[in-house]
Amino acid sequence: MVDRTLNICLVNPACQDQRINPEDSLAVPIGIYYIAAVLKANGFNVEVINLAVEHEPDAYFAWIIQKHQPDLIGFSVMSATRMSGIRAARIARQSFTQSTIVFGGPFATFMPEPLLNANPEIDFIVKGEGEITFLELAQSLEEGHPKVTEKIDGLAYRKGGQVIHTATREVIQNLDDLPHPSEYFSFQHLSMSRGCPGKCTFCGSPKFWGHDEVRFHSPAWFADEIQALHQQDVRHFFISDDTFTFDRDRVITLCRELISRDLDITWNAISRVDRLDEEMLVWMRKAGCIQISFGVESGSEVIRRHLGKPVQEEEIIRAFSLCTSLGIMPRAYFIYGSPGETKDTIQESVDLMLRIKPLSAIFYILVLFPGTFLYQRALDKSWINDGIWDENLEDLPWFELDPNLDFERVKSFGDTLRTSFFNNLEQFVSNIDLRDDPSLYRFHSDFLSRLAMTFSHGDYAQNPSVSNTAKIALNLYQKALDYHPDFRAYLGLGMLYMKQKQFKDAILILSRGLEHFKDHEDLTICMALNHMNLGDFALALTFLEPVRNLPKARKYIDICNQKLGAAT
Repeated sequence: MVDRTLNICLVNPACQDQRINPEDSLAVPIGIYYIAAVLKANGFNVEVINLAVEHEPDAYFAWIIQKHQPDLIGFSVMSATRMSGIRAARIARQSFTQSTIVFGGPFATFMPEPLLNANPEIDFIVKGEGEITFLELAQSLEEGHPKVTEKIDGLAYRKGGQVIHTATREVIQNLDDLPHPSEYFSFQHLSMSRGCPGKCTFCGSPKFWGHDEVRFHSPAWFADEIQALHQQDVRHFFISDDTFTFDRDRVITLCRELISRDLDITWNAISRVDRLDEEMLVWMRKAGCIQISFGVESGSEVIRRHLGKPVQEEEIIRAFSLCTSLGIMPRAYFIYGSPGETKDTIQESVDLMLRIKPLSAIFYILVLFPGTFLYQRALDKSWINDGIWDENLEDLPWFELDPNLDFERVKSFGDTLRTSFFNNLEQFVSNIDLRDDPSLYRFHSDFLSRLAMTFSHGDYAQNPSVSNTAKIALNLYQKALDYHPDFRAYLGLGMLYMKQKQFKDAILILSRGLEHFKDHEDLTICMALNHMNLGDFALALTFLEPVRNLPKARKYIDICNQKLGAAT
């Protein structure tokens, strides 16, 4: 490996607006880790900076620049993060003028001219798949040959007042040729493929990755990546392929591989309702899949066609029913405020929701992004121009361009959908019908206890729109134990009983749990707390002493000793 002197920072900027569901927006995109891994494998010193998790991202980045004094800074930007990236680029230019600043990612790929023309801080745009382009640029800069950049495919830059585009970079055909990012970093979001077979009019993924084909890692490579992260104590993964189930044989092979390695993991995936079958889902469940997200989009067949999702209602219903029956939570994504949206089409979405009975749902206003069919349509009709992105906005809602829609109307659409979901959630849960298959019983128990936890201590428990949360959770925990012993179900029931001051009932159920899960730390501490609530501090200490190394246990031990000391 060549020893390098170039100091590189790769940056994930923060979103402009606060997110309703922040977990995905806080994660570093997997593409940054791939580029960083390629650079590290070629001897470069690379730091990955995640501004999305910082309370004051601009101030933090100014400190980072002073600390690392990077020679080359790469920003991966989407529409929502471009303004944060631009501000950070300006901070870098002012603080460390000799840095070379590069933008990449979806927004930069689709909008190179507007970015370069409006932001003199940006030196280069890396378009599309960035690993090889960024590596060649870094090598060129370190070797002192910046003028050979016209020979590097996949770049855009300024020259003589004009934006120059080099030749299109050929995509990487064999993704297994890339180094494993897990050799250098720890993360939860990963992807087995690049590309999407869909033609959704609101999504830029096919254009970004190339329309020709979907490219894959081999199941063995991907399983190696998961196993390496598992060895770093990562236990849950978000697999973010646009359509994870596109190649069923590959998916089944991966699942068999994961099962054979006996990895204690769980994972979420994204799929289409028309790319599923029962055998594949059973393998996915047994390999740790606990949730699949589906773009339902709308209950209106007409609107689904407008959005490039011409799936049949029967396929949607079947997918949700099948997932639920196998103990995989189906999550529904609905879009509202689409072309042709009316109260009637929203009612169609409500009606479909009542048929598919989703256990999780997210509702989005339709927005336009560069690289999508709908955005290009708006450009072609001169409804907008690319200069709109110079303004301080995060996204462009469709309703702002549609004379038949306005903010209040679209907001009412969203309110109707959310209210319908939360008002019927208890019914959706009560209608769960799990497959009577003994080989799935322990997975059913896990599924029910995880769902129960969202009602007793998770998102639904905190949501005032959801009623009867304790009752729902109690029923789910009890049903879970009807299938198989599950530590989460015992713990959840114990905590619920304790909250209701039914301490003896809590002790009884926790005792049953400790028979199956001896010395389980959370069950043990919960048992001690119930004895403390009954005033039996000496007995509580017998449970706390074996786990005294845990900070939360030491606190309770001190309380017990104080109480016992006062009693003597």
